[in-house]
Amino acid sequence: MRTVHCKLATVKPARIHGHAMPEGPEIRRAADQIERALLGQELTAVWFKFPALKRFESALAKSQVRAIETRGKALLTHFANDLTIYSHNQLYGIWRVCGEPENAVDVSTESSFSKRDLRLALSTAGATARLYSASDISVHPTNELAQHPFLSRVGPDVLDPGLSAEQLFERMRSRRFARKALSTLLLDQKFLAGMGNYLRSEVLFAARIGPDLRPIDLSDADARALSVALLAVPRLSYQSDGVTNLRALAADAKAALDSALPGSARRIAKIARGNDDYEAHRFAVFDRDGLPCYDCNTRIERIERAGRRLYFCPSCQSSKRQH
Repeated sequence: MRTVHCKLATVKPARIHGHAMPEGPEIRRAADQIERALLGQELTAVWFKFPALKRFESALAKSQVRAIETRGKALLTHFANDLTIYSHNQLYGIWRVCGEPENAVDVSTESSFSKRDLRLALSTAGATARLYSASDISVHPTNELAQHPFLSRVGPDVLDPGLSAEQLFERMRSRRFARKALSTLLLDQKFLAGMGNYLRSEVLFAARIGPDLRPIDLSDADARALSVALLAVPRLSYQSDGVTNLRALAADAKAALDSALPGSARRIAKIARGNDDYEAHRFAVFDRDGLPCYDCNTRIERIERAGRRLYFCPSCQSSKRQH
């Protein structure tokens, strides 16, 4: 029997009530895996679950994948025939990439991956990328993407290498965002696309800022610290396969060096994932209510903000208004 090697294209997202919650770093890592499998390749088969999209199957099946792009939590698969597949994982969606010969599996009936509902499959002569359980999938002319309801409103991407801390500083100080509570603002995709619930808690802790403050309440120094954290923490999560706790990374770096292994962030995270304590130590504050702060030993607290759970250290994170 032939062995088919498959990988989940989202890695270690935060979990709420047992469900994966992909955020910008997880979607970008999924895009990286899909890109390695499909980029520059001509598709041999395309399958959509939704009847309204069936008419695009034949046109896309003979086209080449030109680029894989992420905008926040949305993934865009661009084709050489100037069509683009838009997909958004939302709460339950997950990509899976398998190395398979051409037509090795009937993509319309493949169901070996747990009990998830297959929604989209893209096959080349050597690989298949499948999207399960997502409900927000559509096809658009590439030159009309700016009119998409989500893409037309979304803010800059948190992982955009061209985005600077100074730009974020000016953005949060703008009239549009300055008076919004940070606990709400950091989930607002119109402010910064790709932020999500675990990143919200981790960013605020990294900047040492309380969740109920607003940008207008912050000193320039605190606002700049938050701007830096808004870039640094998501990028760290992307590079380290979901680890945002610098102390955990430092400990694993020492273990890697002691074992004479390369100490890159990605290799460090893979070492960490092999430990039973990975989930317990990957975050600085998120999902750690009642546990001691790594910096001051004060117990981490959990509150509800914007309908989502938020974690913070009451000692390290200042709630003092500066204005």
